[in-house]
Amino acid sequence: MRAVRDRCVWTQQIDHHALVPYLEEESAELIDAIEAGTRDDLREELGDLLWQVLFHAEIASRDARSPFDIDDVARGLTDKMVRRHPHVFADAVAATPEEVLVHWNAAKAEEKSSRSSVLDGVSERMPTLALAQKLIGKAQVVGIEPDSAIASQTPASEQQLGEQLLALTALAKREGWDAERALRERLRALTTDVREVEARRAAQVTPVDRQR
Repeated sequence: MRAVRDRCVWTQQIDHHALVPYLEEESAELIDAIEAGTRDDLREELGDLLWQVLFHAEIASRDARSPFDIDDVARGLTDKMVRRHPHVFADAVAATPEEVLVHWNAAKAEEKSSRSSVLDGVSERMPTLALAQKLIGKAQVVGIEPDSAIASQTPASEQQLGEQLLALTALAKREGWDAERALRERLRALTTDVREVEARRAAQVTPVDRQR
């Protein structure tokens, strides 16, 4: 990465902000590889995402005001994971996934003690359904529970449609489903259906028709 940054004229002029679209693209391709790809796809896309991390770290290492490098990133991550797994690296006990989550949330709360709202740290750049599912969980912390009863009603306006989408997302969260993934998988099926129809129509076209 250092060699590329030093010798590639395109790479030299890229900064953190300019890399964001590539990070979004590589993240999306990794999700595709996980959900619908092969093992080779997964390995490749993990590498592409890792390159983004290395790229950002190399850019940061040359910052004149507050530099840090990939070793600093890895060290910070290691320290965080040790703190959040006291049942692995200390004498805490966690026999169930729920108990693991208690330790994780307690460590995270201590790390983020300066936050004044449960919404602090939630990125609005998340995909909309994923953001809705995240915010529902945050709302539940303060006692707000979206009404899921309206999910079966026919919406009469765009506002009501939004209410129903939120209700369906709340249902997904309650059942332990991933609303974003559910829609992606359904869209993949729709994509397959479209391609199959196109293939059938193409097969029905005669050689004479193609010449016209």
